[in-house]
Amino acid sequence: MANKKIYQNILKSISVKEKLLAVLIDPEKFSVENAARFFKKVNQSVATHIFVGGSTDEAHATENVVVEIKKQTNLPVILFPGDVSQITDKADALLFLSLISGRNPEYLIGKHVRSISKLKSTNLEVLSTGYILIEGGKETTVQRVTNTQPMERSAVEHIVDTAKAGALLGMNLIYLEAGSGALKPVSTEIIKKVKAEIQVPLIVGGGIKSKQQLESAYQSGADIVVIGTAFEEDESFFDDLRT
Repeated sequence: MANKKIYQNILKSISVKEKLLAVLIDPEKFSVENAARFFKKVNQSVATHIFVGGSTDEAHATENVVVEIKKQTNLPVILFPGDVSQITDKADALLFLSLISGRNPEYLIGKHVRSISKLKSTNLEVLSTGYILIEGGKETTVQRVTNTQPMERSAVEHIVDTAKAGALLGMNLIYLEAGSGALKPVSTEIIKKVKAEIQVPLIVGGGIKSKQQLESAYQSGADIVVIGTAFEEDESFFDDLRT
């Protein structure tokens, strides 16, 4: 397992108030044939990171997708795995996600233990991440796969306490997630209050489908915003995010 180069770069960017944008690519939905055209837009945008992963990958496409992405961009490629099977040494780093909003032991620690034998033989930089699923207006794949309920949007203090607990447990990152295709993004109130209580970088994703929502997340305290479904549905969104 590699050193903390990517994490240190994230911290450095935050220290100079640079806002980071991760493009989330679901291997099951990504067309390798269209990769060159897609990444031409990515490389002309303000995107700073590529996240690769999904709740499922029944076609075992993750590694092939990562290999193709590495041909098309110099941006760091970070795995966002739904399962141990999605780990590949072809990426640069791995979000070591613990679903701290739920109480299913498999997604709190179980799968992590099973991943170690595989991780030992990689050069992946491992980023410990407290993952918090928040109700976004519809049932998500994460909810179904992990058999956990999202935290209610109204339970702001409970969400804040959960994020704080994750940070105190030593997690490198806290990730507030409304879920892929969420009807509503994580609220500005939640982002602000979580950010006020933690000293580690804050990632926010799910339901962000406009530049206004993106800017709102940044202004509320998000250090890294993740956009996936919006780009899948309308690549012209990149036109609003040119460098």
